[in-house]
Amino acid sequence: MAVQQHDQTSDLQNTPSENTTHFGYKTVDKEDKVSMVAGVFHSVAKQYDVMNDLMSFGIHRLWKRFTIDASGVRPGNAVLDLAGGTGDLTAKFSQLVGKDGTVVLADINSSMLNVGRDKLRDKGLVQNIKYVQANAQYLPFEDNTFDIVTIAFGLRNVTDKDMALRSIYRVLKPGGRLLVLEFSKPEHELLNKAYDFYSFNILPKMGELVAKDGGSYQYLAESIRMHPDQETLKAMMDEAGFEQTSYKNLTGGVVALHKGYKF
Repeated sequence: MAVQQHDQTSDLQNTPSENTTHFGYKTVDKEDKVSMVAGVFHSVAKQYDVMNDLMSFGIHRLWKRFTIDASGVRPGNAVLDLAGGTGDLTAKFSQLVGKDGTVVLADINSSMLNVGRDKLRDKGLVQNIKYVQANAQYLPFEDNTFDIVTIAFGLRNVTDKDMALRSIYRVLKPGGRLLVLEFSKPEHELLNKAYDFYSFNILPKMGELVAKDGGSYQYLAESIRMHPDQETLKAMMDEAGFEQTSYKNLTGGVVALHKGYKF
């Protein structure tokens, strides 16, 4: 079966205007993207954890552990796990910040938030976790609230990423830090070609078999390709006000962890 190559010339022809944005490879009205992304995650929420393990062969757990280790989280910290979905990062942060700390699990999608809340409560993690349905572009928190903000595999689904980065910057305390864990651009061409084949020929079929929704996983594959590469995202963080920005490629650049500070 041939790899479905993405024609980059179509990107130039379909460059988003002031009122449009990308939904995967499609150009859509900005006002419509939120509901379209919501439909994807309402559909996949119940099978999200199973699909994460299958899609990444379990490696997503290592990527998330690396993120937590890189966060420098301490007892008593206030942490925002943005686009936190089913709560993998929140679970670990809850244990690390202790009884004097707070972790807010925030997600724009109610289905994902409900799955995360149920999973964490089943684990007995209730004392220091709060749940908030929130849009990353309009965070409903006061200025200088959090020591750490993480957003794992969520930024690519945000309609206005620059606006979200500025919103995150606002709610961070001086000295606070942002960590963005996201699919990125593989460093080597052979890996990139293999990744393309897997993403467009295998992943949607897995989604159809397991989650009964191949279309949503086709979108997720496309959204990864449309996400800014490592250097572009670093520049966007700089533009939003973050300092000492850096990134670390994981699994050959299939995923990258970006980090920035507010001073």
